[in-house]
Amino acid sequence: MDLEQAIKTAIDYELKVQQAYEKAKAEATNETGKRVFGFLAEEEAGHVAYLESRLQKWQQDGKLAVETLDTVIPSKAVIDASMKKIKDDLGEKQEPGEGELELLQKALKAEEETSAFYKKMVQELDGEGKQMFERFVEIEDGHVAIVEAEIAAVSGMGFWFDIPEFNIAHS
Repeated sequence: MDLEQAIKTAIDYELKVQQAYEKAKAEATNETGKRVFGFLAEEEAGHVAYLESRLQKWQQDGKLAVETLDTVIPSKAVIDASMKKIKDDLGEKQEPGEGELELLQKALKAEEETSAFYKKMVQELDGEGKQMFERFVEIEDGHVAIVEAEIAAVSGMGFWFDIPEFNIAHS
């Protein structure tokens, strides 16, 4: 796959994940869940905008010009450490609203597919294309970890979306 097609495919993946989060936000019955799904949808929209700008640059002059792509999602290591602490400290289950676990599982599947695509692009591309997709791998790994943490929370950690050890809006 060439770089232009890789970027176009990445845009499709990001749009799919963004739409999954928007749907989850609309269907969630828990207000905190709605807020988290909305936040993640906004993050994905930022990825779409970034990729579209990189595609436009590539189509204009054949150069990618990788720019910094920030995220407010903590790293996978931070999320994993927080979940370990929660597991050690808590054990009481709080029931989520109807359907939230299913929404999270769909979001996880979409994130895992997107992450796998980015990892493949890192292996196949070189130069700035590889560099750009390496950053997406880091970010998507964080997204996978946050959704997995929420699934764990819903499944028996005693919290539903508001995990105090990390707050995705302020980390």
